[in-house]
Amino acid sequence: MKVAIVSPYPPSKGTLNEYNFHLVNHFKDKSGITELHLLTDKLPEGKTYDNIEISPKVKLHDCWSFNAWTNPLKLRRKVKELDVDVVLFNIQFLSFGDGKIPAALGLMTPMLMKWRGQRVIVLLHNILEEVDLASAGISKNPIKNWIFRLIGTFLTRCLLKADLMTVTIAKYVEVLEKKYQVDNVALVPHGSFEVPPLPDFDHVTNPKSVMAFGKFGTYKKVETMIEAVDAMRKRTGMEVEVVIAGSDNPNSKGYLDSMKEKYAHLPDIRYTGYVAEEDVPKLFEDSTVVVFPYTGTTGSSGILHQAGSYGKACVLPKIGDLEKLIEEEGYQGELFLPGNVESLSQAIENVLSNDDYRMELGRANYMAATSLPLEEITDWYMLHFRG
Repeated sequence: MKVAIVSPYPPSKGTLNEYNFHLVNHFKDKSGITELHLLTDKLPEGKTYDNIEISPKVKLHDCWSFNAWTNPLKLRRKVKELDVDVVLFNIQFLSFGDGKIPAALGLMTPMLMKWRGQRVIVLLHNILEEVDLASAGISKNPIKNWIFRLIGTFLTRCLLKADLMTVTIAKYVEVLEKKYQVDNVALVPHGSFEVPPLPDFDHVTNPKSVMAFGKFGTYKKVETMIEAVDAMRKRTGMEVEVVIAGSDNPNSKGYLDSMKEKYAHLPDIRYTGYVAEEDVPKLFEDSTVVVFPYTGTTGSSGILHQAGSYGKACVLPKIGDLEKLIEEEGYQGELFLPGNVESLSQAIENVLSNDDYRMELGRANYMAATSLPLEEITDWYMLHFRG
């Protein structure tokens, strides 16, 4: 069987690049796949994918560009050329661009491929019905939001023309089936990327480390975490390093630079910048606790699954999809009120000051992550590739 996956792939910094990396890592070993074609976005000028060697059966084609209006035509042409049996789109609403028109055109591509007789599966990581547009950095204007949701409904109908749409949260299935009256939506959990050996739950760096990972500036804000740790240091005398791992959200360019300037007077704050895939394990292993300083969510959290894989205690906001994920998949964490410095400060202290509790959370999250490895998730997709 010849399979194509449409998604960014490292070293592209496009959304879901890391998830695609791990999808490919598991699909390439499936005996039922004879060819695996990665249809990924073009890198910035001066950078190439030339040195990437994944597997003899895997071929990479950088055949579309972020924010390009021509992506549907280029992707249809490439899929026709490759003559694949099935195309899997690993996407969210801004995968093809942060400009409204190229983003919309990209999301219409699965429907256009389906019209020419291609078997298409869409893995959609968020649905607009469950996204807070203001906190996600899209718009705070209520009229614009109404227009975006109207367009989002149209684009969701387009995506649902695929043979199958999979989502990672059970509520998404309920919302889509009720609103759109369809029966081709299925729940497929996010899955943990890898299953590392049983972690050393006793391991603690000196000083202890509080880490947040992601693309910051919209619904992921680091101000609350920095101020919460500073308040805890003053209150307890505990030595704690703050690690902010990742880069700006495309909708909030310059955000982290402004944070560096704003909090330059505070000690022990480290900004890692973009974290390469090979550096991710050490990042998590050296963290004492992983904090999710979110004011909203846009889908299931790959970072929570990663934290679980490495047996890390988590401090989580009482909000939206994260609470659903905890309930559905068995993750645990110390909870705080989003945007509340005092609440977050106390939550971090509760974990850092009690090693037994910290290890209990880490063990629970490791068990939750390893119960749903991505290897098994890709087996499920294999069953549906042929229909």
